[in-house]
Amino acid sequence: MYPFGILDTNIVFPHPAGSRIMKTEIVVMDNFKSQHIILGNDYLNTYGNDINNHKDRYFTIGDNKRQKFAFSNMCTQISIVSFKKDTYREEFVANQLFEAQINPSLSTKMIHELIYVLCTYNNAFASDNEPLGAIKLHEVDITLNIDRPYPPLLRRPAYPASPRAQEALEKHIQEFIQLVVLRKVGHNEEV
Repeated sequence: MYPFGILDTNIVFPHPAGSRIMKTEIVVMDNFKSQHIILGNDYLNTYGNDINNHKDRYFTIGDNKRQKFAFSNMCTQISIVSFKKDTYREEFVANQLFEAQINPSLSTKMIHELIYVLCTYNNAFASDNEPLGAIKLHEVDITLNIDRPYPPLLRRPAYPASPRAQEALEKHIQEFIQLVVLRKVGHNEEV
């Protein structure tokens, strides 16, 4: 038996006062047919579920032991989406994302969705062959100008011009220095 992967799914027990949802993981195997999903009795009792195997198969939920829910007909075969190996996606991950750092707090489902989006829309990102700005029909020409006359935003003074605004700025700077968010460096340390 060869494992294909793990399916994260929710099993829902219907109830008039509110359905009970239990998160489960199902291992999908090659050449393996499942007829029943068996949940441990301790697990079910913890969540207030009770399965009784008398004449009729049924289950109860929570404290209400009188209301019984019947199992629907069990299917003899679970249809599963085939997990084909996607060689293009594996190549993309190996070649383009080898230096990528993915947040460890993401779930495996979220990581797979992220890789799927990156692989599907990989033309939107810069690559070795096409650096940023070299996309066909969307060429970008960026020139940095350090000669005079300067652009209007660079002509502004570094600090606000009004005395009231300068006083407020100095007050904020002093508060940050007292809170040790900022500190004076160099010749300003004695000031």
